[in-house]
Amino acid sequence: MHTAVRCLAVVALAGITACTRTNVALLDQSVTLSPTCEQGVILYTSPDKAPQHREIAILNSAGSSGFTTEAGMMKSMREKAASVGATGVILNTIEDASAGVKVAAAVFGVGTERKGRSVAIFAEADVERVRTTCASAAAQK
Repeated sequence: MHTAVRCLAVVALAGITACTRTNVALLDQSVTLSPTCEQGVILYTSPDKAPQHREIAILNSAGSSGFTTEAGMMKSMREKAASVGATGVILNTIEDASAGVKVAAAVFGVGTERKGRSVAIFAEADVERVRTTCASAAAQK
């Protein structure tokens, strides 16, 4: 029985730390880039702040408003962007449910979701920086 309780605790902890889900939709299925690492993916607040780039994927994130932070959403976006070879992410929106939706959710005992949308990009000018950053991150593990 003690093992069962321990297993439930591990599952509960995993659920709390993995609250954000991000899916990736490639914009051009014919382009295949080598995966990078989360640490090498830079977040930009607008396209004009990023170097010359090509948009490679749309990232959609969602998570429980009660357990998902903006930092957690951005981390999830960076991980997914890295998996498709991105060097950066242009953040678009991160939105919480409206106050009315939150009240209705509380009344009915259901949760609300925080949602985010961004664009994964590839900038040729960032390739060497990403290689260096990812090599350094791998060496620290």
